[in-house]
Amino acid sequence: MSAHDQVRAMLDELMGTARDGDASRCAMKFDDPRVCKSFLLGCCPHDILSSTRMDLGDCPKYHDVALRADFENASKKKDYFYDIDAMEHLQSFINECDRKTELYKRRLKETQEELSEEANSKAEAIHNLGEEIGTKLAKAEAMGAEGKVEESMELMNEVEEIKKKKSLEEQEYKNSMPASSYQQQKLRVCEICSAYLGIHDNDRRLADHFGGKLHLGFITIRDKLAELKSTHADRIRQRGEEREKQRQRREEERTHESRDRSRSRSRRRSRSRSRSRRRRSRSRDRSGSRSRHSRKKSRRRSRSRSKKSRSRSRKRSRKSRSRSRRHRSRSGSRSRRRKSHKKSRSRSRSHKRSSSIENGSRKSSPSYPAIEDM
Repeated sequence: MSAHDQVRAMLDELMGTARDGDASRCAMKFDDPRVCKSFLLGCCPHDILSSTRMDLGDCPKYHDVALRADFENASKKKDYFYDIDAMEHLQSFINECDRKTELYKRRLKETQEELSEEANSKAEAIHNLGEEIGTKLAKAEAMGAEGKVEESMELMNEVEEIKKKKSLEEQEYKNSMPASSYQQQKLRVCEICSAYLGIHDNDRRLADHFGGKLHLGFITIRDKLAELKSTHADRIRQRGEEREKQRQRREEERTHESRDRSRSRSRRRSRSRSRSRRRRSRSRDRSGSRSRHSRKKSRRRSRSRSKKSRSRSRKRSRKSRSRSRRHRSRSGSRSRRRKSHKKSRSRSRSHKRSSSIENGSRKSSPSYPAIEDM
């Protein structure tokens, strides 16, 4: 990781996802179920035991230091009860480790020679003293690195006293059993981290083990689990009460919403009724006006139709009159022609007759001499 990435991670851890003023930079929020709740509380075993003999790899849930900062800021205003989820997670992990510890113990009993009860008690005392020496040496080194010299010197003096007790216990253990069996390595399983420890391990080896990351990580996990267990019952009760309050609030909100909806529905119904009434009145008015208008239109249409029919009848009568006049004129002209023709014929006939009569009379009548001649 570069220096730029380290500075960015430090800023995310301190200021959260909205450090640049953009809260939408991270698509996932800390209350998402995919986010590890143990990580938000700083006790996820996948992070604590990383780069150790029992490295668990990447956590199946999402980890982001910026989300942890967001959770710390939000938890000041609201209780999310994530410690209950974290306790359940740590409890399942520690149960699995304890199961492995018991399995390792059974294997050691099967492979190692059985000792007498006295030898076993002395070996157990030696192991306890060695564990105490290693723990105090690790603490003394840590205090010396922090600059607490006086406290570190006090722990070193306590370590020297414990070493003297351990040497006496080892001598008694050696005298209580034969030399052949004493030379064999007597192993035991660490109750904290399930690691193998030997009765003949030197102080440096014990200090490295008890001050190592694996052992201290398991101590951190177990201490955090004990702390969460002490308040687990109360926290569950508080969460139940909070959920009950939220349920009541939701029911009240639902009742309010239902009331508002019923009111809005009644208002809508009243509005729709008033609108329907208005529409009906308008429709009645429109129907009345339409009926009046239709009546007027029908009257106008009837008048126009009657006028048109009258005009048509007049036109037809005029046409018929003109036709009759034409016909009369034609028939009159024809009759006149006929009459004139008849007259002309009769005149010609009469003229002919008269002419024939004159001619006949002229022929039949004798020619008398005139009186004068007489």
